[in-house]
Amino acid sequence: MLSEQVHAHLRDAIMRGSYSPGEALKPQDLAKEQGVSLAVVREALVRLVGDGLADRLPNRGFAVPAFSDRRRQEVAEARRTVEPLVLRLSVERGDLDWEARVRATHHRLARTPAFADGEGRYYSDEWAEAHRIFHRTLLEGCGNPVLLETFDRLWTASELSRRWSAHRRPGRDQLAEHALLEETALARDADAAAEALVRHLGLTAAGLIGHPGEPGSPIVH
Repeated sequence: MLSEQVHAHLRDAIMRGSYSPGEALKPQDLAKEQGVSLAVVREALVRLVGDGLADRLPNRGFAVPAFSDRRRQEVAEARRTVEPLVLRLSVERGDLDWEARVRATHHRLARTPAFADGEGRYYSDEWAEAHRIFHRTLLEGCGNPVLLETFDRLWTASELSRRWSAHRRPGRDQLAEHALLEETALARDADAAAEALVRHLGLTAAGLIGHPGEPGSPIVH
């Protein structure tokens, strides 16, 4: 379906930082660029709004979200509030299949190089996806699709913020942080897992606030 192709193209472009924060997404220009009708582009843009990757502005069309420090703080607060609670449910409800998926996705994350040749200090797309899958898998044991949809939306917002912020903070040991999350979750220690996740997300938030940078410069969390 054409609208799905345009949606996927624009989603990837926004996530890569091809568009700046607050930049207008002009349906007419996009339709010409993609060689499709205006209706197809508008349908794709509406879907991007639903993804949290575009804002619909009254009488002004569409634009890439603009992230202020306050907005970053709000997203970080939402994640630190929601995700530890969902992780507690996941630890309590997750079955053996969930345990196997957590172990497998952590193994993949730990073995995926964070940096690709020629990409300098920027985290690779492969690592970023392995990272997302690990965090989501940790929460999937909760068995509640509404909570997982909330995670997906908050993750997207964090990913955009991360790509428009400074480089990774020195002195963090992400391998150890992720290993602790896996260990405490699989040990069925809900308190320790939630505490580890709060600390993990807090370090990320500290790296995002007040450090503007260029598009395409993600910070790990």
